[in-house]
Amino acid sequence: MAISVSFINMKGGVGKTTLAMQMALAADQAGFRTLAVDLDPQANLSQALVGAEKYLKHLEENKPTIVQIFEGYMPPTKSATSPTPIEPEEVLVKDVRRYSSSSKLHLIPSRLELSQTLRNPAGKERRLAKALAKVADGYDLIIIDCAPTDSVLTDAAYFASRYVLIPIKPEFMATIGLPLLARSLQAFKLENDDTKIDICGIVFVHSSYTPGPETKQSVSEVTEFAKSQGWPILKAHVRYSKSYPRAARQSVPLSWTRNVHRATKSGFEEFRREFFALIGIQKEAA
Repeated sequence: MAISVSFINMKGGVGKTTLAMQMALAADQAGFRTLAVDLDPQANLSQALVGAEKYLKHLEENKPTIVQIFEGYMPPTKSATSPTPIEPEEVLVKDVRRYSSSSKLHLIPSRLELSQTLRNPAGKERRLAKALAKVADGYDLIIIDCAPTDSVLTDAAYFASRYVLIPIKPEFMATIGLPLLARSLQAFKLENDDTKIDICGIVFVHSSYTPGPETKQSVSEVTEFAKSQGWPILKAHVRYSKSYPRAARQSVPLSWTRNVHRATKSGFEEFRREFFALIGIQKEAA
């Protein structure tokens, strides 16, 4: 059975999608059967994994996305003049192979229309979990990239996840969202005490080469808050590097980008090992 982890922060621009992409690729490289789920209407993870051109073609051909998981059907088309039911297996993009022919990585893509789910959320919060339950036996790891909002999409992620990873930039505006996340998760647990979900850790994602006084103060404040909640903080920090956006543009693992510094690669590898250990994946797949 797959281990499912949501990458969540109520603040956008903290490196959440970048880490979700690279962790999905790292797990794939390690031989784990991995499913990446894009739960953000901006669909940045989808575009980064398959490439912008292939993603736009997917939309132009009216292929299913995570929207159909929440709505439960495909809308009428030229060839199908009435709505048709759809199974989760049909939503999977199984040819996420832009960087390697041996890749086992699959994707549930998103699209902007997912935001319409927020207008009529009643009864939809468990649909992602039910869909993933039908395909989970085919994977070792499921990574869910979440939208930076407390909404039905967040509840859907909670229902579908065993763990939550919180990427955070050590900056004031990025750290003030932590209490919001704590209240959101606490409220969810109180209302759904049959669902087991835990914070597996907080990881600092730096936005500059050199940490200054603001960075150090923010790290200290987050550390203090995390201790009050009993949340682990990863020892590994993800340091700033231009190689991350370059890897996203090329849809490749960080280590495959040109001129990537050895320290950048080793830093991400340290994060990968610690993350795998926290969620219980400690050995390379066969």
